[in-house]
Amino acid sequence: MLLNSNLEEANSGKRIKAKGYAVKHKDDKFQPFEFDRHSMGDNDILIEILFAGICHSDIHSARSEWKEGIYPMVPGHEIAGKVVAVGKNVSKFKVGDYAGVGCMVNSCGECEACKASLEQFCERKQTVYTYDCPDCFHNNEPTYGGYSNNIVVSERFAVNVPANAPLDKVAPLLCAGITTYSPLKFSKISSGMKVGVAGFGGLGVMAVKYAIKMGAEVYVFARNKNKEKEALELGVKQLFTSTKEATDNNIRLDFIISTIPNGYDANDYVDILKYGGEMAIVGLPPAELKQALYTTRLIWAGHRKVYGSLIGGIKETQEMLDFSIENNIYPEIEIININQIDEVYEKLTSGAGKFRYVIDMKSLN
Repeated sequence: MLLNSNLEEANSGKRIKAKGYAVKHKDDKFQPFEFDRHSMGDNDILIEILFAGICHSDIHSARSEWKEGIYPMVPGHEIAGKVVAVGKNVSKFKVGDYAGVGCMVNSCGECEACKASLEQFCERKQTVYTYDCPDCFHNNEPTYGGYSNNIVVSERFAVNVPANAPLDKVAPLLCAGITTYSPLKFSKISSGMKVGVAGFGGLGVMAVKYAIKMGAEVYVFARNKNKEKEALELGVKQLFTSTKEATDNNIRLDFIISTIPNGYDANDYVDILKYGGEMAIVGLPPAELKQALYTTRLIWAGHRKVYGSLIGGIKETQEMLDFSIENNIYPEIEIININQIDEVYEKLTSGAGKFRYVIDMKSLN
């Protein structure tokens, strides 16, 4: 529960006190951490965080597997909560509304990408990520994420959540949802197309649900058959444990989305695309694995296309959320207490994780 003092701080222009769980170095375990956030501006809102999803990106960041992290680090970019204070210029929210925050909390707002609602590709390199990022709009202080009791954010970077939506399931949509929805929309997935989903964790499940709703025939690629029953129950046509298995079954795909967060050979997936087919890569393995696409193989690939996709802009994130709620598309989740984060990280890295984990922030108090 947010303290009354937070509201006093918000209304008086003071910095906002917060508490959460953090790691102090890449080999650390999570522990309670008190800190403060920048004061509320005229265009900002203060959100009491009620639920925060755990993303595999959080693990990579906390363990400095992509780059050296900024410590102490409070991860979390799948945030759902209640608006408890608003700046004087805010028009998108009022106190008592529900709101979500995803992977970004600011950008320049003036470049062509930002004006096109593609803030994640801000051309001035001023995209401010929700955690582990210097905030160039607030003296380069580090951002702290959603494993905490509150967040201050510009209204432009918060999405509206209907009061009757299940907040615990909404939270993971702010990353797992938009990360998979955006490339499916970009590649114009429609009825009759054959779609492959490589990796069947939290992102993969969302990709399957969206692709099926868009009318596609969906195939899943997983490291083993452990989740085959769940995949078939979702409407998946077939689960394969290798691209060779798909080739042996004469499967050729219009589109593949790779959500794999570990090392693999992307070229093998390109080989099972149809002529002119597309592959979107959204999974980010650790940097030291140095993934590669071999140009020689691409030359012989028959105009097949490979592209990377990074979340989506705020406008598309709101579109995704509205689409998900309207069609009852949510991740498979397990609610946990905040002191279980380390346990969940181990489950996710060992492959024992069961889809998406969501922190009930009441457990912080």
